[in-house]
Amino acid sequence: MPYWLQLITVCSLIFFAGFVDSIAGGGGIIALPAYLIAGLPPTVARGTTKFTSTIGIAVATVRFWRRGLVHLWAAVIGAVTAIVGSSTGALLSIRLDEHNERVFHYILIASLPLLAAFILLNKRVGTDAPSRDLRLPRTYLLSALTGLIIGGYDGFFGPGAGTFMIIVFSSVVGMDVLTASGTAKAVNLASNASALITYFLNGHVFFKLAVPAAAFSILGNILGSRLAFKNGARLIRPAFVFVLTILLIKIIYDVFIA
Repeated sequence: MPYWLQLITVCSLIFFAGFVDSIAGGGGIIALPAYLIAGLPPTVARGTTKFTSTIGIAVATVRFWRRGLVHLWAAVIGAVTAIVGSSTGALLSIRLDEHNERVFHYILIASLPLLAAFILLNKRVGTDAPSRDLRLPRTYLLSALTGLIIGGYDGFFGPGAGTFMIIVFSSVVGMDVLTASGTAKAVNLASNASALITYFLNGHVFFKLAVPAAAFSILGNILGSRLAFKNGARLIRPAFVFVLTILLIKIIYDVFIA
């Protein structure tokens, strides 16, 4: 594929990925295939995805922070453990072969429908329900576990990590949906940045595409976060189901068709 066509294809899809990511997470579901379509090797595609998503999520995080929609200590604790989990996951991704990754894909195929059912049946997920008491020790413990486990997933595979974080902060920790989204973005920013450093140090970032695509990621995140502020739960809850459905379709395609 010629460079100009790579640029048009990637930048268009990265804009949409940033838009989706700022609302309900999961932009990697769109961004990662964009780089694969452009012809990048899988690990390089993942590293390049981390570059553009890190920049886009940073913009969205600042916008949520300015509106007071980030729980500071939950975000800080989750970010610290996310750095550990994400860097470990990225190293595993670089070192494991395709067969071992397929086993992970099978686990996702089995678990994603259950997660979608949980969202549909749990009335708290993606609603405007007010936050519970977030000063309890359980808030910080759950934030630490969320950062470590989902951060590890983010570094290893990536797509859907932001969505999983929002769901946990909303339904398990007990934050209102916009605070859950803002806090998840702060934690996801740390996990993305950590994985990016690991991929970069191993030479798996293609800056010739990543740098121009980052501008479109920023634009998508700005427009998406603006829409999330305006519509709140009415938009985020169905966006969860959309992201998980697309992720499931992508994994099934990768495993059984591609």
